Amino acid sequence: MSEIKDLVIREAVLGDLSVLKGFEQALIDYERPYAPNLKEGAISYYDIQSFIESHDVLLYVAEFKGKVVASGYAQIQKSIAYKKPEKFAYLGFMYVRPEFRGKGINNIVIQKLVNWAHQKNIYEIQLDVYAKNESALKAYKKFGFKPDLLKMRL
Repeated sequence: MSEIKDLVIREAVLGDLSVLKGFEQALIDYERPYAPNLKEGAISYYDIQSFIESHDVLLYVAEFKGKVVASGYAQIQKSIAYKKPEKFAYLGFMYVRPEFRGKGINNIVIQKLVNWAHQKNIYEIQLDVYAKNESALKAYKKFGFKPDLLKMRL
């Protein structure tokens, strides 16, 4: 895959904000069929600017020939008082432009985020995925994630 060879993973900067906000809306549009309780119209999942500026969040972008093609973040969070370990890294905003999917880019971004967490002595990695999002479930399981708690609605 020559495209992977030319891929650059870097920290997001404020200049990426408009592209990342576009990714966020594309991600929300993709997830709407799995989440009937999402509000209609434009909504936002993330405070992307604060992610870029925070020391407890690492927001990566993948660039191919100068074009941002993917994103993902890791955020250090405290565990609930009755769970261990005390802190974990939460992964989110995993997005790859449709024309770049299936090339392993998401795995590269995840590995870099996991490495960052490990450098901070954090080895518990968590993420959320919709139960019916088969392609995401398959990708995360392939990376080594295992299902944990399933949230249910009535």
